Formats: sequence, structure tokens, C-alpha cells
Amino acid sequence: MNDFFNNQRILGIIWKRKYHFVIIGFIAVLLAAVFSSPFFITPKYKSTARVYPTRNIFVFSEESESEQLLEVMNSRDIKMKVIDALRLDEVYKISKTDPHYLTYMMDIYNKNIKTRKTEYETVEISVLDSDPQRACNICDSIIHFYNLKVAEMHAVKYLEMAKLSEVRLTQKFVELDSLKTKFDIARNDYNIIDYKNQVKEVTKSYMKSMAAKNTELPVSNPIKKQYENLKNFGAEAFINEKRYLEVKIAIDSLIESKTIALVEANKRITYSHVVEAPLPADKKSYPVRWIIVLFSAVSAVFFGLLAFLVIDYRREEQPGA
Repeated sequence: MNDFFNNQRILGIIWKRKYHFVIIGFIAVLLAAVFSSPFFITPKYKSTARVYPTRNIFVFSEESESEQLLEVMNSRDIKMKVIDALRLDEVYKISKTDPHYLTYMMDIYNKNIKTRKTEYETVEISVLDSDPQRACNICDSIIHFYNLKVAEMHAVKYLEMAKLSEVRLTQKFVELDSLKTKFDIARNDYNIIDYKNQVKEVTKSYMKSMAAKNTELPVSNPIKKQYENLKNFGAEAFINEKRYLEVKIAIDSLIESKTIALVEANKRITYSHVVEAPLPADKKSYPVRWIIVLFSAVSAVFFGLLAFLVIDYRREEQPGA
């Protein structure tokens, strides 16, 4: 068998069996043309779209915005929404009562619908379907449900922020009420209204009265009484007043944060820029019949050549045959 694939032997057999090869090639072309026709292989039309992620999205990890867009588009949640919205279970003839419904649907979906990131950071969606309009609709639906999904994720995030602001607001209002109570006690019981100004004026009056009478003022003296109140309770009143103003500023800031969070949670905007909108194809993309026919013809001729080589070799081994 050393010369089984001898070039002379091969060329000789090709020349000797040339009519056989023509017939084999013709039959292969004919059969390939028939079996690749719409009667046997359903033609499919391709629809594509390209989108850029917008800058108004949360980056949840170290992924780029395009990778995050791709991750969300490939989520099972979006796939199921597309399947339900376009009734693809009816198109693919898979019953929802089938125990393996989800497995079959995901398998067909993943074979016909592809998403990938391009070198220019766009995300390309390509859909194959027997109906060109449906292929286009699937592309549109994926983009639509992507925007809804990201909006939903953002709403959850912002509602959490609004809820946190509400909790902190409740705490701050309790603190404000407590400070206001202390503030009112200082005003009503100790007549401390403006510590900074009062401490200057009362101290000045107290010192003048002490100098004029050259003796300690009696406890019943109004200036003495106010001086003692400021000395004993003034510092605390001043700290409470300062803290009261700080808490009011914090409350205003939290109210603003909560308002912004609620506005963002209820905002309805798109989270993708459509660079290339999908269109219904006017020419099928699958199957490519000439490739099938060519491959079938070459394969048939090649295997025919192998068969003739084996036959020729066996004849040489059996001279009497």
C-alpha cells in the first residue's frame, strides 16, 4: 500500500474514470440543490442592529459600559420577555406545558439570536428568522426591553437611596425636636435667647453694677440672676443652638437628596444610543446554497476517488480477479 496515494495512480484513475466523476459530481450537485431548497431547509433572514451604551447608567462592577450592556441584553429576563412578547414559543412550536420548555426555548433562542461587542465598543445584535419582519421586531424588542430593564435597575437603586434618606430624615427630625425642647427651656426658664450678644451685655452690666456698689450683688438682683443663668446654662444653650442650625441644614440637604432620588427613580429615558437601526432583510442569509452545492460536489468527487483507489488497489492484489 506504499503507492496507494501515488500521483500517477491518482491521475490515471481520474482520467480512466472521468465520466464516472462527472456523473458523481452532477448527481451530488442535483441532490444538494434539491435538499438545500426551501422544501427541506427553511430560509432565514438576518436583521442586525448596533447600539452604544449611554453615559447615564450605573457601573455596577469593573466591566466597561459596553460589557455591562452585553451582560444585561444576554440576561434570561430579557430573553423571556422577547419570547413572550413575540410569542416565539408558537413560532418555534414548543409547548409551554413541556417539562423541558425552557431548555428548548433557550437553545433555539441562542442559536438564532446573537449579541457581541465590536472593536469600536458598540454592541451588535444579529437575529436570524424565517420571517424578515419578525427578525427586525426581535432586534427592536431586545433594545426596548434592555432600556426597561436598566430603568428598573436604576429605579430600585434610587428608591433605596430615597428610603435611606427618609430614615435619616426621621432621625434628624427626632433630634431637631429634642434640641428644640432644650432650646425652649433655655429661653423660657433661663431667658437665654441670644447667648453671644447676651453674655457680652450682661457681663458688662454686671461688672458696672459691681463697680458702682463696690460689693457683690444680691441673688435677687435681675442682672445677677441673668449672669448666673448665662454662666451655668449659657454654654449648653449655645451648643444646642449651633447644633439646631446644623440639623436644620442637614434636613434640607436630605429633603433635596430624597426629591432628586424620587425624580430619578420615576424618570423614563433610554439607556442606549441606536447607531444602526434594524431593518427587514430583502434577501435570505441562510442557507447559502452555492456553498452547500459546491461542498457536496467536491466531497462526493473526493469520496468517489477514494472508492476507485480502493477498487483499483484490490484488483492489483488479485490478478486473477
